[in-house]
Amino acid sequence: MTHKIRVIVADDHECVRAGIRYLLQSRPYLELVGEAADTHGLAVLLDAHACDVVISDIDMPGLDGGSNAVPFLRRLLRREPHPYVVVLTMICHGHLLAGLCKIGVTGIVDKRDTAETLIQAITAVVVGGVHLSPQVRAALDAAELAPQLHTGALSPREWEVFQLSVQGVAVHEIAQRLQRSGKTISTQKRSAMRKLGLETEIDLINYARKIGLV
Repeated sequence: MTHKIRVIVADDHECVRAGIRYLLQSRPYLELVGEAADTHGLAVLLDAHACDVVISDIDMPGLDGGSNAVPFLRRLLRREPHPYVVVLTMICHGHLLAGLCKIGVTGIVDKRDTAETLIQAITAVVVGGVHLSPQVRAALDAAELAPQLHTGALSPREWEVFQLSVQGVAVHEIAQRLQRSGKTISTQKRSAMRKLGLETEIDLINYARKIGLV
């Protein structure tokens, strides 16, 4: 490793940030370059400092209002280049956790797991790996979603159609925008819904809300 792993921490609880700060300072190869208490503060830090890994809660004030940082993380992960993201959360909803993986989060740690699990996640993601803590894997297994993370991942084209569909764009309009046939768009939409375990349009919208797309 040619330089320290630079980390930014975002959580709206000061005691959580203090605990992570203490943990990172105990590892000479990790460097804490900033802390934020909300999504706006995280955005400011990312503009001001280069970092390799963002450790972020998702249930904290977001840029778009409410207590949801997922939309910001989704936009962050669309940038090139972008830091790796490790989500630190108490949320154990299987569909939400699976949705985080689908938007590009490569590390998810439950706050009830051991402190060492967070270090394992950081070191795993910086070398291109995926790290899901024991509590997170248990939540995914309980919801029978773990296989979808590997065998049911949406293709780039299915993801495009999925995103436009949850925005309320009709199939024929999606076809025009993406210059594909309506039949192809319908097939890709059905395939995306099947892979996500969704049956109805209501299921589609509810799922999109859970992962911060709407």
